[in-house]
Amino acid sequence: MSISKLHYISQGNTPKEHLENIQQACQAGAELVQLRLKNISEKKVLKIAREAREITNHFQTRLIINDHYKIAKEVKADGVHLGKSDTCPTGARKYLYSWQIIGGTANSLEDCQSLIAKKVDYIGLGPFRFTKTKDNLSPVLGVNGYLSILEELKTDTPIIAIGGIELDDILDLMMTKVYGIAMSGTITKDFNLIPKINKFLNAPSTNEQVWEVE
Repeated sequence: MSISKLHYISQGNTPKEHLENIQQACQAGAELVQLRLKNISEKKVLKIAREAREITNHFQTRLIINDHYKIAKEVKADGVHLGKSDTCPTGARKYLYSWQIIGGTANSLEDCQSLIAKKVDYIGLGPFRFTKTKDNLSPVLGVNGYLSILEELKTDTPIIAIGGIELDDILDLMMTKVYGIAMSGTITKDFNLIPKINKFLNAPSTNEQVWEVE
């Protein structure tokens, strides 16, 4: 299964807002959304995940569930994203359907190497810069961080840049040869950016890209 180049990470002050934002992202052409709910009961996560699956099925958008791999299996999501303190990808792999994808979070070269050894399908590497959506943030990587890690890794595993990425950062990030990007706040503020970002990320890299924001 090929991995989408743009990942929208759900945001909202309430689970209902997360669902509304997922719906808007799907309507705007998101190919993949990640349901990321924190500090709510597993029962509630399951309920919201079922509703998110209905929305994404309607739009044929891929759905990734953050952390909760058992829920990802139950609602037949397209996969799960595991943080560093979550279940080991190897254990989750045994539990999930063979077609479900597993992503993992990395903050360093060593994290990436460890995840590649565990055969994850993609790696969310960050943070690019300071972001308020995450507590206990790891040191920020910036463009140079991605450059040095990717040069050392030389991997076929898709690396997705994440963490406070804004529109103006995309060109610089793509120059580092990351596979794609994950965005949350920037998209939540304006879902109409999704088609532009998709077009930009999927354009042949041989063309000189000029980023125009209308």
